[in-house]
Amino acid sequence: MANGALNPAIDFQNTISRFVEAFNVNDLDKAMTYFSDDAIYRPGDGAEYRGRSEIRAAFEPQFSLAWGQMSFDEHDRVIDVTARKAAIRWVCRHDLTAATFYSWSHWLQRLAISLSVGKRAGWEGLDVFHFDEEGKIVGKFTYANYNRPQLKKELGLLPVIRKTQVMASTGAGA
Repeated sequence: MANGALNPAIDFQNTISRFVEAFNVNDLDKAMTYFSDDAIYRPGDGAEYRGRSEIRAAFEPQFSLAWGQMSFDEHDRVIDVTARKAAIRWVCRHDLTAATFYSWSHWLQRLAISLSVGKRAGWEGLDVFHFDEEGKIVGKFTYANYNRPQLKKELGLLPVIRKTQVMASTGAGA
């Protein structure tokens, strides 16, 4: 790998950890550094964003606190080094008391969420990542339960869940 690391599994592991941390500290500039120039992002709602500028625009509302303060806690992580793919299963927690005005559409959606589950809620999902030979993210595919709102108040109130990491490889001799 071009970044000089000796073990691609550790590179993928570190990339994912730093990427998630960039979300948790609300640093969009940092999060974008992990994508290749021609990356694809499919957020799970039928949309597709190509390239850093489109992906950045798709992420902008959440980094602008349109959905309040967000944090992602991992449940599981699986890495396939040979295929250059990884998956993480997570819960996304929202604190809507920290929300800012982004658009009327977001405001109305937040109002509906607040009335149905309160100011703190969460939802579960899975991200599948594809990496290039340089260790950059070339694909981020999100699968989540937010389309049919399954927001759960208790997911917004639970303590941080420690992640369990699993490494897997389909290569011979691994």
